[in-house]
Amino acid sequence: MSESRRRPLKVGVQLPEAERHVPWAELAEMARTAEGAGFDSLWVGDHLLYRDRGAEPVGPWEAWSLLAALATTTRRVEIGPLVACLGFHNPAMLAKKAATVEEISGGRLVLGVGAGWNEAEFAAFGFPFDHRVDRFAEAFTIIRTLLRDGAIDFAGDYHQARDCVLTPRGPRPDGPPLMIGSLGPRVLGLTLPFVDSWNAWYADFGNDPAALPPLLARVDTACRAAGRDPATLERTVALLIGLPGARGRVSSYGTSPPLEGRPEALADVLRAVARSGVAHVQLVLDPITVDSIEALSPVLALLDRDAREPSR
Repeated sequence: MSESRRRPLKVGVQLPEAERHVPWAELAEMARTAEGAGFDSLWVGDHLLYRDRGAEPVGPWEAWSLLAALATTTRRVEIGPLVACLGFHNPAMLAKKAATVEEISGGRLVLGVGAGWNEAEFAAFGFPFDHRVDRFAEAFTIIRTLLRDGAIDFAGDYHQARDCVLTPRGPRPDGPPLMIGSLGPRVLGLTLPFVDSWNAWYADFGNDPAALPPLLARVDTACRAAGRDPATLERTVALLIGLPGARGRVSSYGTSPPLEGRPEALADVLRAVARSGVAHVQLVLDPITVDSIEALSPVLALLDRDAREPSR
């Protein structure tokens, strides 16, 4: 039985984005360390540029190039964007990229998607910011149809995919699982009939696990409104974890206090999150270093021990 199935929930880690400049060699070491430590997944942000993180603009490496490289650097962990901004991509081309990373990884991609929010990067790279949800709706239709069915003939107001065929296909007949990262009622209504999972960023609930139940109840309500049984949707959330040397994480969403403590305390937090109905967490570490990833190995070991202690 895999480690992830023994745990109360899957535990992933988000790799550095714009916290500092991190060369590929260090990112690769982080990925190998996380896989060796027993993490279940690795995630990268799909952003281009931030102008609100200090005096100078900062930005990450391009997400899909990183995902392809991570697919060859690792062997077991799931990988994915947290989440892919559909406004940055021609949708048919994004489906092609996803199918390729799905193939390279041997079927380990989770395709998280969203509409985007950071107007500064849209403007800097020449992507339209208007009618974002309308554009997202058309893009999502093209992407999900190509990945699930392999072909589409689509002509919309913003996107075209005429007699488009996705070939070759990746190793899973229905393509990679789809995840939506949004709380917007309209986006949820558009996506919940089709996605496999839903994600919330830690700032969406103040990084407070006690605040999760009302948020999850909103998702339940959105599922029912979309004609879906809420029990069929996997819930995932990001959590901010503070470790020795933390400098505080700058966020466009404001500040949220990190979760801190010894491994036993952090394991208890993750168990509580699992009991709330969350099946997968993405840990955002401050600081995000190889040492920080290694420091969480005891937390994973405690979660794995749960399977051998049925009374817990």
